[in-house]
Amino acid sequence: RAGLGEGGGHGWLLAQQIVHGEACYDTWVIDPRRFAGHTNVELTALKAIEDYQNEFRFHFPNEHRPAGRMAKTTPLTPVLEAEGADFTVVNGWKRAEYFKPTPDFEVTHGFGFDETFDVVAAEVAAVQNAVGLTEVNGFNRFEITGGDAWDFLDRMVCGTVPKRPGRVGLAYLLNHHGMLKSEATIANIPASERGPDRIWYGSAAASELHDMDWLTQHIRDGEDVQIQSLTNDQTILVLAGPKAQAVLQSVSRADWSDAAFPWLSVRECFVGIAPATVMAVSFSGERAYEIHVPNVSLYAAYTALRAAGQAHGLKLFGALAVDSMRLEKGYLHWKADILTEFDPFETGLDRFVKMQKPGFVGQETLGAREVAGPSKKLVTLTLEARDAPAHGGASVMLEGRVVGTVTSGGWGHRVQKNIAYAFVEPAFSATGQVFHIDSLGKSVPAQVVHPALYDPQMERLRG
Repeated sequence: RAGLGEGGGHGWLLAQQIVHGEACYDTWVIDPRRFAGHTNVELTALKAIEDYQNEFRFHFPNEHRPAGRMAKTTPLTPVLEAEGADFTVVNGWKRAEYFKPTPDFEVTHGFGFDETFDVVAAEVAAVQNAVGLTEVNGFNRFEITGGDAWDFLDRMVCGTVPKRPGRVGLAYLLNHHGMLKSEATIANIPASERGPDRIWYGSAAASELHDMDWLTQHIRDGEDVQIQSLTNDQTILVLAGPKAQAVLQSVSRADWSDAAFPWLSVRECFVGIAPATVMAVSFSGERAYEIHVPNVSLYAAYTALRAAGQAHGLKLFGALAVDSMRLEKGYLHWKADILTEFDPFETGLDRFVKMQKPGFVGQETLGAREVAGPSKKLVTLTLEARDAPAHGGASVMLEGRVVGTVTSGGWGHRVQKNIAYAFVEPAFSATGQVFHIDSLGKSVPAQVVHPALYDPQMERLRG
């Protein structure tokens, strides 16, 4: 059935990839690099059987079926489970999605907002008003070293790579057609007793093989560049909220004042007795710290933060709360909002492009696309609906005509808005434009708004 129904289209896209290196559409759903080393024969068999057992059932949003759920875990997995965590799966990693208020808490999955709505609201409120802690396992982490490491990365991204040790930046990689390939957090880590100067490259968990393949393809003959994956060895604890600085100061002898450790800084230190690499970055829009810890020390770091946080109202939070907060800030998800079908100008990432910088991958074609103008523009919408979010793939309608497509959506608990991102025709991308989107069988008005609905001046994030 699938071969007959989809084979022609898949063959067409595959032929484009073979001949041109990229297809005209984003083909991530059929890309073998989606599957990292955990997808062995036994796991594949379990998931294949489960898929056929559920072939004629809807797979609802945030429904995670049980087969193979223990493929990738960390020392904190049983600890968080005991704390009430309900888990999602990200590239095989079992990651906390939310924390159950009671042991018998159950969710009825569907296309509308479900029983997790108030649970997530409470987690978001804790991060906004006090401090929250979450584990982000599986986040792709490469250590890039060698005499040519900085020049290599500078060539790979369309923006800037932190030149000064101790600094962090966000950057975007393009394909040779000038379209978005990947998003990376790049940290320039100064030399210490733990090692010489080196660069850490972090990206989405699902991009592990994808990004390694793309980077290694572009190392030139004779270049002194080495790339080592630390993904399976390190896990991130995110401490976020206005009291995060106080919690971190109580478990570390380092100076965490704004003057000593401003936003977009990175340093090596100890959290309790655990060696850690800490970055002042945020995906929530609140003051936050990414605490990268070797897995052997993860439990020690977690217990130190958990104990210190009690005096500050610390609450555990999960991936659903993170998704709510990132929508309010205009932050994008790779392979939901960041796609190879669109360039950075169409995606609203102009500030991360330095066209005057010579020789980056995709520069020539991106320049031509900039002159030609966008075919689509990514916009932020607010929907007049409280019962369901807009789902990725939903059509954006204007006067009975499809003018765009939703990429992701959800409820913003801090701004009390139903938020969606969508690519639309540029002529209709201005703030105030009203569309309609189908939601649970109803045509719901959706208005273009400012991309950052929460704290657009970034005052809370910077402290």
